[in-house]
Formats: sequence, C-alpha cells, structure tokens
Amino acid sequence: MQQDKKICVIGLGYIGLPTGALLANAGYSVHGVDVSQHAVDVINQGKIHIVEPDLDTFVHSAVGSGRLRASTIPAEADIFMICVPTPFMHDDNPIPQPDLSYVEAAAKSIAQYVRPNNIVILESTSPVGTTELVRDTLSQCGIDVSAIHFSYCPERVLPGRIMIELIENDRIVGGLTAAATDVTAAFYRTFVQGEVLKTDSRTAEMCKLVENSSRDVGIAFANELSILCDGLGIDVNELIRFANRHPRVNILQPGCGVGGHCIAVDPWFIVAKDPKNANLIRAAREVNNYKNKWVVEKVKNAALKFQIDNGRPARIACMGLAFKPDIDDLRESPALAVAESLRDAGFDVVAVEPNIASYKGLKLVSVSEGIKDSDIVVFLVKHSQFVSLNIHGKQMLDFCGVTTLA
Repeated sequence: MQQDKKICVIGLGYIGLPTGALLANAGYSVHGVDVSQHAVDVINQGKIHIVEPDLDTFVHSAVGSGRLRASTIPAEADIFMICVPTPFMHDDNPIPQPDLSYVEAAAKSIAQYVRPNNIVILESTSPVGTTELVRDTLSQCGIDVSAIHFSYCPERVLPGRIMIELIENDRIVGGLTAAATDVTAAFYRTFVQGEVLKTDSRTAEMCKLVENSSRDVGIAFANELSILCDGLGIDVNELIRFANRHPRVNILQPGCGVGGHCIAVDPWFIVAKDPKNANLIRAAREVNNYKNKWVVEKVKNAALKFQIDNGRPARIACMGLAFKPDIDDLRESPALAVAESLRDAGFDVVAVEPNIASYKGLKLVSVSEGIKDSDIVVFLVKHSQFVSLNIHGKQMLDFCGVTTLA
C-alpha cells in the first residue's frame, strides 16, 4: 500500500493523536479531526494536549513536516479512522448501557467526504455490532456503502507506552467483508511490526472486550482478597507475594478499584448484550466497583477516629487522581471517585496529582505540601513520585502498594 494515501483520523485523544502522529511520521498525509478547538490549536503548534511519553516528539516532527494537520472539520481521504470515545451511559440502569453517540456522530461527519473504495476503520472499543452501525449510519446518510470497505481494528495499548506498543503489538483486523479485512490488514502492515491477524468484525470487536474483561476478573480477585484479608488481620501484599511463588499462580496487585476507558467499561458491553449468561464478568465488575466504596469507608473511619482522638477534623491528602500510575488520564478513575466522595461528605481533602495542573472542585497541592500539611496520607495511585516518600509521623493508608516491598 502506497504511503501517498491520505488518512483522516476522527478523534485526537489518547489513541487518535498518537496514531495520526505515527502515521504522519511513517510518510502518510494525515488530516486529524477533533471537536475541541483548543486541542486542534495546540496540535497545529506542534504541541500536545495530553500526557504520553515520546508523543510530543512525534507530533512536533509530524506537524513540522507538514504531514499532520488538525481541524474541527473532516476532509476527503483514502482511509478514515474513527478513534472517538465509547463510554457507557450514566443513568439508573443496573447494567450500564453503551453510549455510541460519538461513533454515530463521527460516521455522520465523514458522510460527505467518503468515496467508493475508501477504507473506514473503527478503532474505538465498542460493543459487538458497532462496525455494522458505522456502515448503517453512512447508508442512512444516503451513501452507497457497497463499494466502501468497513473494518474494525481495536487499539490494545498501555498508556505510558502507546508510541511503542502501536508499532510492536499484534493487531486484530476484522472487516465486514473478506475484501475489507484484506485491504485493512495490508494498511496496518505498513506501520505495525507485530503480527496483523485477520478475522471478521464481530470477532475482532468481541476480542477487545474479552481481553479487558479477563484483566478485570483478575483484578477483582485481588481486590476481593484485600477486603477479606483486612477483616482477617492479614497483610494482603505479603500474602500475594507468597502465593505468587507458586509456579502457576500470578495474582495481581489490589487497588482502590478499576479505572480507565477500557477495563472499567468494556465488560459492561458484554454484560449488556447478554445479561443472563455474563455472570462472572458482571460479578467482577461489581467487586471492583464495590472496592472503591470500601476504600472510601476505610478513609472515613480513619478520619473520624482522628477527630475523636485529637479534637479536630483531619486533613486528608489523596495521593493520585489518575486511573493508573504516571499518566494524566482521569477517565473512570477510582482514585478520583474516592477523593470526590470524601470531599462531598464534608471532609477536608487535598489532592496530589503530579500529572495535571488543576482540577475543578479539588484543591491540588504539591507532593511535599500534601505530606507536610495533612494528617492522613491516602495512597490511591502508585505514581513514581510517591515511591519511597518519607511520611514518618503521619497516619498512612496504602491502597495501591506504594509501600510494598518487592
């Protein structure tokens, strides 16, 4: 496939921008689209609006070469890549339902630019059948979709290593037709060093959901262990360290819940499709959601005890707001949920998040201020800045293994 192909990337967030920058540096002409004028302006200056190692170098080079340009409006291209959010709806439904409005809006936005023999690729993590929704949405816009290649290729990267894993990781490509699968796989092979595996769109969609649901189940086991061990007076970190000495056991590290756009969301896409049979997957989600509430109650109890013992309210430092270490991503973050729950309950809370400059509704302080000026230090995210901190003389609650010995 020639590198003179034009690519239009819809959504310039944590996946779209790294993908667009990588493709531009690989020689493609990339037109990036985002609804945020601020993001567009920052990118066109050769800068980035998110935190991700090495991304700034890729974007600076791509914009400087003229091969990457951002806009709020799509343009004609040979390949369209949809990389928009697919959250679930925050309503009263006991089983969260997927919100596909961003995907539909993205499909509608490219309708006037799509031409026969174009490739339309959905990369957003989506429920089974969403690639068909993209096709049907364009069809409803009056587009003859019979000559367009529709495929699904889920991102499967780790924040903090995105620029590496976009290249090195294997990719799963599933088209609505065999021809779509073939041409899409050929495209990915021009910039992916990992193996590009071919299947149908529904299998590819389900594969991404299964990958993250498997991880969610493993985390739920660790989180449930931490709750059980707390009641039994057992150090869960020591227990896991000993259990993992078994050659076929690999228990994960417990935390204050599960966050991010993928692991905290994707299992619900499976449950929503078949709530009768997705029992284990649903139970894991419920355990991980409960762990967040359990952490809040543990901190509340510690703060109330401090007030009784000292005759004044405790100041609580919530160490970390991101959903995982050393990134700025707050999507579905259990740490953020803990801090906001404590604040809403009337406790004196400050937050320490080295990867963001501000957050509306929470007082952000430096690491040193958080330790110095607080009575209770609550570790929620294992940021590298928190490891080996001196917190002598402070009450400490560690929910993420910051103080765990190797």
